[in-house]
Amino acid sequence: MQTQTKQAREAGVPDVEKIDCCIAGGGPAGAVLALLLARQGVPVLLLEEHKDFDRDFRGDTIHPSVLQVMDEIGLADRLLQLPHTEMHTMSLETGTGTVTPVNFRRLKTRYPYIMMVPQVDFLNFITKEAGRYPQFHLRMNARVEELIEEGGVIRGVRYRGADGRHEVRARLTVGADGRFSRLRKLAGLAPIASSPPMDVLWFRLPRRPGDAEEAGVRFGAGRLGILLNRFDYWQVGYVIAKGTYQPLRGAGIAAFRAQVAELFPELRDRVDAIHDWKDISLLSVESSRLARWYRPGLLLIGDAAHVMTPVGGVGINYAIQDAVVAANVLGPRFRQGRLRPRDLAAVQRRREWPTRIIQAAQAAVQERLLGEALQSTDQFQLPRIAGVLLGIPLLRNLPARFIAFGVWPVHVRGARTRQ
Repeated sequence: MQTQTKQAREAGVPDVEKIDCCIAGGGPAGAVLALLLARQGVPVLLLEEHKDFDRDFRGDTIHPSVLQVMDEIGLADRLLQLPHTEMHTMSLETGTGTVTPVNFRRLKTRYPYIMMVPQVDFLNFITKEAGRYPQFHLRMNARVEELIEEGGVIRGVRYRGADGRHEVRARLTVGADGRFSRLRKLAGLAPIASSPPMDVLWFRLPRRPGDAEEAGVRFGAGRLGILLNRFDYWQVGYVIAKGTYQPLRGAGIAAFRAQVAELFPELRDRVDAIHDWKDISLLSVESSRLARWYRPGLLLIGDAAHVMTPVGGVGINYAIQDAVVAANVLGPRFRQGRLRPRDLAAVQRRREWPTRIIQAAQAAVQERLLGEALQSTDQFQLPRIAGVLLGIPLLRNLPARFIAFGVWPVHVRGARTRQ
């Protein structure tokens, strides 16, 4: 339904659209929330700033928790038809040997692995499934520029599309627009940030027959890296101490190739695939969360509400869990016509402690393991206590379960499994 208001005319907006829920940000959190609300019959508009979902080196890990959610709404089997690889274990390799602290095969789940699938494929899949519902609407190339606020309540957004400016009036606006959230800034909400001791350089190296299958973390003398199996190439994460990128770059690409070859000697014959610094993507690692995830008429979820570090690769999965909880809480309220600020507070209440706990765990790993490894001038060795704990049957499955499901799993309320 399109109308025009005096405010819209004054803002140079030709039309006004009314919708129950307007979601800014077509990442995993926004796309899954849009799908789940549309399934409940809630009219929803998803605004994505870019022309497509294709981004390089986005998080591509779909954990058992998300596969379980997909199963609950009857989509897991179709999702698993997408080309993907599976991570069943995660090993840590040091100069003194290899340990496997994470083994998903031991978990009691139909999906004892992490699904590695390009995020663009996952988002295209989710939005295509959402498109089966007439309540779902998607706008690409839609950049939100303003929040509409009246009487202290957010009433919608104004965005710029390929054909000009538009206004959306919504009962609820959801910011799912990532770690650099524009909606968060427009709403005047400032995150509480910490500074992890590392950054990550992501790049690709060719993968050849005979290479290992599973992911692995490699510790060297003052160096740390991870290999992720992506079919015909390795996605390589080279971890560096915070603030050392410019000196590293200043030493030249040849020196960087030599460091990669030293850390991964089995890839020495292919580091020339790193032609220049344009082949490398810098992820400035941060961790932050909002003290308050909402204002009347506005809710923030996913990275817009809390930014995770790459430790454990849990960022996408916590964002999707936010979406599941939001849909569980808000869907019935939309249908009843009784959406209140306390409902938005309920979403934060159910998701805040799992978020704080995982961020605390990530910080402990970063400071006591990764930070020490990056500062070491000798061959790094895992603390002896780690080996002892991993040898205790009651404890050895905890790392895998923590990564797979988080503090506690979430479920789609009222879902019929395997539709």
